[in-house]
Amino acid sequence: MRRLGSAPLSREDLRQALHEASRQGLIDPDAAEMIGGVFESGELQVRDIMIPRAQMVVIERDWPLQRLLQTAVESGHSRFPVIGDSRDEVVGILLAKDLLRCTLDTDPGQPLAVERWLRPALFVPESKRVNVLLREFKRGRNHMAIVADEYGGVAGLVTIEDVLETIVGEIEDEYDESESAPILKLDQRRYSIKGLTPIEEFNRYFGAEFSDADFDTVAGLVVHAFGRMPRRGESVRIGRFQFNVQRAGSRRVDLLQVTLAQN
Repeated sequence: MRRLGSAPLSREDLRQALHEASRQGLIDPDAAEMIGGVFESGELQVRDIMIPRAQMVVIERDWPLQRLLQTAVESGHSRFPVIGDSRDEVVGILLAKDLLRCTLDTDPGQPLAVERWLRPALFVPESKRVNVLLREFKRGRNHMAIVADEYGGVAGLVTIEDVLETIVGEIEDEYDESESAPILKLDQRRYSIKGLTPIEEFNRYFGAEFSDADFDTVAGLVVHAFGRMPRRGESVRIGRFQFNVQRAGSRRVDLLQVTLAQN
């Protein structure tokens, strides 16, 4: 093995030196992981971390006030793409705090003039490097970007939180209900499940019989089924369960949505 003190000849050498420094206690393991995340941010593209188009929480330009408020409360998000006739027509970004001001300034009997409260939307291509996007977010003081595909349509969206999670790992906030329970029931057929949920606990909850001989967690089961590290938004069917990846990095699957097959 190359000595720790010698100059790294490649990025892989640098990673090995970082791992060795962490193993020897010269650097904190969390700090080593974040430095590794910085490397990854230069290798990942926006398409690798974006929220796919189908999972975007959007509001329509002509929605009534009640529906706007309901969407804001149920999602817990702070920013919303506002669309026109389709999801490919993003006319701006509405902040939740501006929505509150909008409700105060709107006569209940008058139409809601949401356009005056919109912020300009930042559009970025799927191929943009994550570290470059972070610089753009900092320079433009943006927290959300709409991801455009090669044909000019909307492929998804990405937030500054998504970018930072590639460096520091998963960031949970007060709206992440899954923090308190590894398995959270959403409705009669859908469940939110943490990737680190033990296979044994999954089997007990659902009456399943997945083997834990080769992997201990639900994330391990899903990665094995894909045969690779899946991206956010990808799905795989295993027995009577449909697993959809909700949050994932290049090294782990953090959150899944599981849908039970109809009998």
